[in-house]
Amino acid sequence: MWNRSGIHVACACALLAIPACGGKTKEATTPSDTASTARKVESAQAQTPAGPNPLAALDQGLRPNVIALSDAAPRWSLAERMRHYKVPGVAVAVLRNGEVVQAVGYGVREIGTQDKVDGDTLFSVGSISKVVTAATTLRLVAQGQLELDRNVDDYLKRWKLPASAEVPQPRVTLRMLMSHTSGLGVHGFADYQPGESLPTLVQVLDGQAPAKGEAVRFKHAPGMLNDYSGGGITVEEVAIEDATGRSLRQLAEEQVFAPLGMRRSTFESPLQAARGKVAKAHDSNGAPTALPRGWQSFAETGASGLWTSAYDLGRFVGGLIQSYQGRADFLPQPLAMAMMTEVSPSVFGLGPRLGGTGVGRHFFHMGANDSYLAFMEGYPETGDGYVILTNGSGGGKLVVEIRNALADAIGLGAHPPLRTVALRVPPPPDYAGRYRLDAAVPMDLRRALADSFEYDSIQVRIVGDAVEIAQPGQGKPMSLLPLGPAQFVHDGLYMYVFDFRRDAWGKVRGVTVSIPEADSVAYYARE
Repeated sequence: MWNRSGIHVACACALLAIPACGGKTKEATTPSDTASTARKVESAQAQTPAGPNPLAALDQGLRPNVIALSDAAPRWSLAERMRHYKVPGVAVAVLRNGEVVQAVGYGVREIGTQDKVDGDTLFSVGSISKVVTAATTLRLVAQGQLELDRNVDDYLKRWKLPASAEVPQPRVTLRMLMSHTSGLGVHGFADYQPGESLPTLVQVLDGQAPAKGEAVRFKHAPGMLNDYSGGGITVEEVAIEDATGRSLRQLAEEQVFAPLGMRRSTFESPLQAARGKVAKAHDSNGAPTALPRGWQSFAETGASGLWTSAYDLGRFVGGLIQSYQGRADFLPQPLAMAMMTEVSPSVFGLGPRLGGTGVGRHFFHMGANDSYLAFMEGYPETGDGYVILTNGSGGGKLVVEIRNALADAIGLGAHPPLRTVALRVPPPPDYAGRYRLDAAVPMDLRRALADSFEYDSIQVRIVGDAVEIAQPGQGKPMSLLPLGPAQFVHDGLYMYVFDFRRDAWGKVRGVTVSIPEADSVAYYARE
């Protein structure tokens, strides 16, 4: 199947005419595990640049972040990991030189059907919406309709920034909102089921029914630290709508979707079935949910309401790359550079999160609504990139494993596996104890940890040969894997590395906690 731009958007199973994309059993709703899939896709692509085909890595290249030193890489196939996580459908697009060269689907849009996923299938992409909202805002900045560093209260009409004793005269800018440095709270929002009323944006911001979340209020003074805030993005949405007199749905269509040829994408909520080829929602058991319609709605469209396809989202990633390289006028190059430069003390630029160095430097964002997990990543120096879309609640770890396979295939050194070791002796018992955060470490160094590891103190426990970290308010401690006698790691989407510090007198003085990918470090002193 080919879309109107001539890019292959096939269901990988359909290319091989196999029954594994349909039928009524769980086994029959996943893709065939065959290396010929990706080869057939590439052979159909007359304009695909020469070189290895990254999609071939999905046949036997999926892996976790952390692997024991004595173990071989598992080399999982996409098919077996879809079965493992009970995710019925996946779509993937691959970019080279800032252009989408492959957009392929695996599995089905709905379990127990023959409705195959392809590169044009619509998925909810959660917080990836924030990057598209940011691009919409930056296009308006480029046109002189908005200013990055002007107080957004100058634009807001329906709602005003809420003063408080801690922030008596709030001044927040679009730059702060897009980089999650505004000081505003509310990390994310709940989905809305079919039949539930959607609140207005003002009701969302004030936490009034039928909104499901708390009111968006200041947690910190603006500009002081990185605190991921879907509430802040909702303020951005209201600001650009009030400033222009147009809805985000209209603005995104005019400013992003039409210029980039994203013909399937929309901020429509609720999404109408008439759009066709919608990947339906599935729970952690792989069963249909959000019935009878088959998908949820999202009141906070700018933060989490985008519906898009692998092909369209790939076009978006390519538009950002080409603007950064000065090869396209979607964004003026200085604004594209600003978008992909961290706003201290955040690990975000103006919309995307940033990581890596040199040619491996990349911008990325994950999206997670109740039943959909998605990921996008682009390499602005080389033009490589990919997007991954899934339609099951179990897709979080699957997305990471697919990301690792594609990053390995691209070969720019991003997301390498971390090898653990086996401790030759048990962990020293004096690691155990309570440690307190050293708040004197500057926020420019703590960065992402100020958001994702927000604990004034932690308790270290030695349980047999294992080290555990207990955090206040968390029921289950973090289990750590050894990297050395004094260094341990906790595996997840982002890896936390713990280094115990023993001084020249032989005493354990503290432990540093770091997120290597985010270049973030905090220090906890021994009490």
